[in-house]
Amino acid sequence: MIPRALITGAASGLGLALARVMFTRGYGVILVDRDSERLEAVVAGFARCDPERVAGYALDLTDHQQLAGLLASITELDRLDVLVNNAGITHRSLAERTDPEVFRAVMAVDWQAPVELTLGCLPKLRASGGSIVNIGSMAGWMPVIGRAGYCSAKAALAQFFEVLRAECGAGGPHVLMVYPSFLSTPIERNALGFDGRPARHARSSVGRIRSAEWMAERIMVALARRRRRLFPDRFTLLSSLLWRIAPDLYLRLMSRRFASDLE
Repeated sequence: MIPRALITGAASGLGLALARVMFTRGYGVILVDRDSERLEAVVAGFARCDPERVAGYALDLTDHQQLAGLLASITELDRLDVLVNNAGITHRSLAERTDPEVFRAVMAVDWQAPVELTLGCLPKLRASGGSIVNIGSMAGWMPVIGRAGYCSAKAALAQFFEVLRAECGAGGPHVLMVYPSFLSTPIERNALGFDGRPARHARSSVGRIRSAEWMAERIMVALARRRRRLFPDRFTLLSSLLWRIAPDLYLRLMSRRFASDLE
């Protein structure tokens, strides 16, 4: 029986890169994305290779009825081996200027949706001895100017799944928290501004911007080794240590690097 993985935000970026590598390695993939046109094209591409190993669901994970429909479909599956909570949104805007609706939207996509989806999939993942892969962010470990809502959502994501892992213990599914730094994916290109419309200024970044494919390969290695946390590059790890050891120094360096976000 082939292993099966459900991947959210699977029509582009890191989700698509993970879907491709997992499909290549023999997984059946269930692809979820709210962009129905892009998702349809992606599913068609996989189906040309093996239509029995791909399924697509176009839906908004923050819509409770649509999410319930997806979970109903999942309960009918014979198995589910991996859940990848990848779908996410971000913003680039100063906290005091940001419409609270932007914060609600970011929290709904980046925290509420993966939590509810995971709880619904938990029985299947327990039965298979499977894995939950959560795409967090370095912003969940340390503050980043102009990303107050995103930092909050990713911090909440990390804390929830660290607690869930501890509560489930040895009998629960494996949980892998992934903490990328800066990736070349649509999440930053589609960032919200203070008013909920597309952000008007380019993002600031630190360190090397990696490709989604580079990140996907490292996630697969960590998944195979059943690691609990993945800091994929030296910059991410050192930054997280600096924030804990010398937080004032970190804040000075970060404020200098992200000065354009204060304008």
